[in-house]
Amino acid sequence: MRLGLNLGYMVGADDARGQLRLTKHAESLGYEVVWAAEAYGSDSPTVLAWLAAQTSTIAIGSGVMQIPARTPAMTAMTAASLDLLSEGRFRLGLGVSGPQVSEGWHGVRFDRPLARTREFVEIVRLALSRSPVAYEGRTYQLPLPDGPGKALKLTIAPHADRIPLYLAAVGPKNLELAGEIADGWLAVFFAPGYADEQLTQVDAGRATAGRDRAGFDVVATIPLVVGADARTCADPVRAYTALYVGGMGSRDKNFYNQLAVRMGYEEAAATIQDLYLSRRPRDAMAAVPYELIDSTSLLGPKERLAERLAEFAAAGVTTAALAPYGDSIEEKLAALTTAAEALELAGV
Repeated sequence: MRLGLNLGYMVGADDARGQLRLTKHAESLGYEVVWAAEAYGSDSPTVLAWLAAQTSTIAIGSGVMQIPARTPAMTAMTAASLDLLSEGRFRLGLGVSGPQVSEGWHGVRFDRPLARTREFVEIVRLALSRSPVAYEGRTYQLPLPDGPGKALKLTIAPHADRIPLYLAAVGPKNLELAGEIADGWLAVFFAPGYADEQLTQVDAGRATAGRDRAGFDVVATIPLVVGADARTCADPVRAYTALYVGGMGSRDKNFYNQLAVRMGYEEAAATIQDLYLSRRPRDAMAAVPYELIDSTSLLGPKERLAERLAEFAAAGVTTAALAPYGDSIEEKLAALTTAAEALELAGV
């Protein structure tokens, strides 16, 4: 199992400098990849280009580039540019986002997300192959059939022969799609005890494509909090968990809430959502079960981290993308060091 760094969103004035320090430190420790996210603030390609220019070996990954935010052709252009400039270090992570962001921010209807994703990926791969892009789908038609456009091909060549493509997936059907058409899965709230159910869906998709899971990268974003007591370490993760389970999406369509229900936390998920949507985020945080946080995080001293990393590896994770917590950048840097030591101790 490899280690990665997940920077999440750039949300504060100090984030840029801090994210660069974290990335350079992860690179010095031998971390495989750094991932950057986007929602409706900083975009991931700009952050990744900035990081790539100041590093030399660590891979850079979009976790994710939002499908409703860009055309497939623009996505291919960006991927090719980042891969060329980073000399083959780019990994393309894609996700459909959710209805509130897709329709409220990008003005794109959140309809037929599975079919849209499939068509989007097919066009991106066609463009990156530097073939003329002609495509006839239900969502995308290239060139448009009633105008002067013609099938064009990408004028630059990526550095890599094939840019690895990942899908962020939460629901069963999307997991199956990721297994079928992607090179890896970007997982969130990955719990080793629940992994078999999710990876069964991935494997079904792999079988549809005539492949097994060999070479398929299971990337789990895992909160990391180092300290003497695991229960105390869980507290900084409560805000993140409450936001996603309680407030990421509408009451009727929150994929993370639905995931928590499938994981066996139906009552807690309903309570967290009720509190969060009632604008009581602190109460929602308090309602998050410790067991949910612990099962999806790395909490505690180095020895416990080693045990948990071994559990994640045994459950099928091939890249542990760590999201370090701490009151300062120095604490986060130290956490990344401890995690690297823990992985060596685990021997996985």
